[in-house]
Amino acid sequence: MATTGLITGERADLLESLAKGRHFLRFTVRDLTDEQAATRSTASELCLGGLIKHVTGVERNWVNFIEQGPAAMPGMTEGEMADWAAAFRMAPGETVADLLTAYQVVADRTDQLVRDLPDLDVSQPLPEAPWFPPGTSWSARRVLLHVIAETAQHAGHADILRESIDGAKSMG
Repeated sequence: MATTGLITGERADLLESLAKGRHFLRFTVRDLTDEQAATRSTASELCLGGLIKHVTGVERNWVNFIEQGPAAMPGMTEGEMADWAAAFRMAPGETVADLLTAYQVVADRTDQLVRDLPDLDVSQPLPEAPWFPPGTSWSARRVLLHVIAETAQHAGHADILRESIDGAKSMG
């Protein structure tokens, strides 16, 4: 069931917060080459392209969770942990343009879900993991707040990485 008309209230606030964090993250890669975006510019293992790739995957996984429950979340087997670490790096052949396109596809899907979901209180049990208390459920609202926080946190990381590459700043 698609909503019609103007989105207001809580949903508008969620969409605005998502858009703001995404903007700052995207803005950090403006005018960079693919090589620069793949550069580890600090002591961290992080690179700008990898951060965009990671946030894309995180947002995709959490939207899948809202729609399908814990079975939609990737597990944490040894192989999946290696995939998780790879999600923070640009692989050979990946481009900033392709990463940004993939991010936009996920963002559009999330935004549509925020508009269309009949109830933000719909909850799913969290998958079993050492970092989640047993038996905990999260509402769609809680998941979206988590995605907003994750995006904002990584936009801040990206700002530091970008400044280390060429002195350009996204914020401040």
